[in-house]
Amino acid sequence: MVAVTRQMRRHRPDHGLTLSQMEVLSEVTRTGGITPVELAVRLHVRVQSLTDSINELVSRGLVSRRPDDDDRRRQLIEVTAAGIALLDEDRAERDAWLNATMRDNLTDLEFNLLMLVAPVLRKLAYAEGKVGTLS
Repeated sequence: MVAVTRQMRRHRPDHGLTLSQMEVLSEVTRTGGITPVELAVRLHVRVQSLTDSINELVSRGLVSRRPDDDDRRRQLIEVTAAGIALLDEDRAERDAWLNATMRDNLTDLEFNLLMLVAPVLRKLAYAEGKVGTLS
């Protein structure tokens, strides 16, 4: 899995964002709207570590900040249409590379098996909580 992920990273468009900034953008997209504190918890980093990434994404118009309707002291980070478009482009290019690589290197049976297991892996990737951890 790690080797495939590494290859996929090599085949992503160069839009000038770091992998950390892409991770922040992706997580904000998955949540819809999130506070910096909640985002830090989800990404297992300190809030201070996210400040530069969030500021860069805001300056590029990929995410926006707005006051939380429930608690005006908190800010919500939300993805913009430009952020969604950038992620869609990034995913489309990686998906095209992965599909072509799978078709060129796998048998039909292997390809079909991976297509069946992909939703299961996605389910694991986005599982919440500490289920299955040793701590």
